[in-house]
Parts: sequence; C-alpha cells; structure tokens
Amino acid sequence: MNINKNYLNLNDSYLFSLIAKKVNEYKQQNPEKEIISLGIGDVTLPLTPAVINRMSKAVSEMGSAASFKGYGEEQGYGFLRRAVSGYYEQKGVGLNEKEIFISDGAKSDLGNILDIFDVNNTVIIPDPVYPVYVDTNIMAGRKIIFIDGNVKNSFLPMPDEELYGDIVYLCSPNNPTGAVYTKEQLKIWVDWALEKEAVILFDSAYEAFIQDSDLPTSIYQIDGAKNCAIEFCSLSKTAGFTGTRCGYTVVPKELERNGTSLNKLWLRRQTTKFNGVPYIVQKGAEAVFSKEGLAQIKDNIDYYLENARIITDTLNQSGIWYTGGNNSPYIWLKCPENMSSWGFFDILLSKYNIVGTPGVGFGNNGEGFFRLTAFASRDNVNKAMNRIQQSGSPFINI
Repeated sequence: MNINKNYLNLNDSYLFSLIAKKVNEYKQQNPEKEIISLGIGDVTLPLTPAVINRMSKAVSEMGSAASFKGYGEEQGYGFLRRAVSGYYEQKGVGLNEKEIFISDGAKSDLGNILDIFDVNNTVIIPDPVYPVYVDTNIMAGRKIIFIDGNVKNSFLPMPDEELYGDIVYLCSPNNPTGAVYTKEQLKIWVDWALEKEAVILFDSAYEAFIQDSDLPTSIYQIDGAKNCAIEFCSLSKTAGFTGTRCGYTVVPKELERNGTSLNKLWLRRQTTKFNGVPYIVQKGAEAVFSKEGLAQIKDNIDYYLENARIITDTLNQSGIWYTGGNNSPYIWLKCPENMSSWGFFDILLSKYNIVGTPGVGFGNNGEGFFRLTAFASRDNVNKAMNRIQQSGSPFINI
C-alpha cells in the first residue's frame, strides 16, 4: 500500500490553523487581553428572517409523513435551481436550471471540480491567492504556473501571448486582495481561454459585495464565457451561510472539451460522489433569492461594507497603501515600515490585540502585505480602529 505522496508537498499546516494556534498561545499567556479578530473571513450577523422562516417551515415538513423528504436530486432541488436561474436573469444572464448544481459551498466544488480534468493538465494560478486553489492541485500532482499579482497591476494579473495552460483560476472580487476585474479585463481572459482552449474556473463567492454597476458580477456577463468558464458561488458571505453550508456551481451546456460536455461529466461526478445539500438548507437558500430575502441580505452586505469603510478610513489617515474595501469585504494593505507579513501579524497582535492574516500565507507575492476582513461586529471594528488611532502615530515606527 502506498500513500498519495503529493500530500507531502503541502505546507505542514493550513494557514488559518497556524493563525489559530498562534492566537491561542497568546491568549494563554495574556488571559486579560481582549482579542479582536479581523482575520478569518467568517460572518458575524445571523441568518436573515426570511431564511429562518423558510427553514423553520421546512423543519416542520420533515416531521410529517406527507411532506417528509428523503434523498433529493444530487444536483439540487428544482425549486432552488430555478431561484438561482432567476437571480442570474437579473444580471442579464440566461441559465438553464440543468446548468446549475447546488453544493455545500464553493470551497468544496473548487477542489472537487478537478475530478473531471486530466491530472496532466497545467494549471495557472494567480499569486497571491486563496490557498485552496494551490493545495488541491498539489494534492493531485498537477503542474502549477503562477502569474504575478502586484502593486503595478493592482493585483489583477492578465494573460500575455506567451502564457499557456489548460486551467486557470480567477477570483473577483478577489480573496485575499479585494481587487475586482473590469468587464474589459475579463474579456481579455475569456478571449485568451477561447484561443488556448483552456477552461476558466471563476470564483464569484463575493459578487454580492460589488456596488459599482460597471463591474461584472458574473463571468457570463462577458461574451463567449459560456464556452470556456465554470462559475462557483457561495451563500457563505452573501447570506451568512458559513455554518449552514450552501453554494452553487454553474457548468454551461455550451462548454465542451475533447468533444465532451463538461456539464455531463460534472453531473456524473456529483451523482456518484455527492448526496446533495439537505432539504432544510436548500429551502433556506431559496428564501435568499426571494424579493424579501434579497432586501435583507443587502442590509447585511451594507453593514459589512460600512465596516470596510471604517477600516479604510483609518488606513487613509495613516497613509497606508491598500486595495479592496469598496466592492469587497477584504482589505489588502502594504505592511508599514517594510515589515514582513508575520512580523506585522505579531506586532498587530501584541500591541493592538488585533488579529489579521499575513499576506505571505497566500503566496510569495503576498509577502510584505496583510489582509483584514470586514466581517467582525461593528463594535469590534470600531474598537480595533480606535486602538490604532489612539496609539499616537498609527502604524508608524512599530
């Protein structure tokens, strides 16, 4: 018996596990300190009333033989797939419900989608990047080509004529940088993928945070994207489903490679390896896309974006360079005084009792940068920023 030795090529610890370990050690040494986390991207607002009401009704249905639900369709109940399709219609994108697959979140599908691709495919991944893109491909033993995100390109890397690969990951709004691709930029990527016969894996988990109507919230708003892109989305940040778990993946019927429908392959994979999302959760997710639900989650998103504004106001006062915050819940800042990412993490924790995420954890190009999130409570965001502002010279000579 042999193990999958590709796992030995992974970092010893997942980024956020390492952060949790360091924070717990600090708490044990300083039990009197109040630690405020602006690090991990977990929401703090509860599920909306529309979602709770729909889920409560579904719980009651499960208690009656007449309305009880057992195994559902692996690709999701029709009522939820139709609701997602209606949501895309509001974006000007037409989707058949059979192109929509309900899942337990974008993270799972971004890794699982690799099952339908040859292990010898070359993968293009921006740096810095969400670690799951990298780790899942290392686990499979694929060749990875990194493309540079940096200050010069506002952390939005673009293809050039010499770039070649079979699969490319794009995330917009981006995690960790908060940067958002324009329609013109995504069109360049789509044209590149069509020319190279590559497939774009487009992570739109944070699309609901985009406030600028000129910015795309789906890659399918770009001509030609249905022939080259798979889109992943999640209700985790959109509707507070981090603990409830629900998302969806769109695989267009038009998308074919080697004369085979990728929609058909993904359906086959899901019906074999996935039993579907619980009925109760899917009923709650359906409520997200109702008129009432969309209004309520907009209030939550506005709350988090106001948190982001409070954070960026402090950075502006301190003269710190950053991206994100306007159309994203993430703020990506340059560490002051040319500090290392982990060095700044330690100072932020020990001096201000604030937890963030070191940029180097997202790739080599993240060294010297740092991610803050807007998902904390308003009270904690205000407390954290007040600690920084009251220190005299925020972030200077620390």
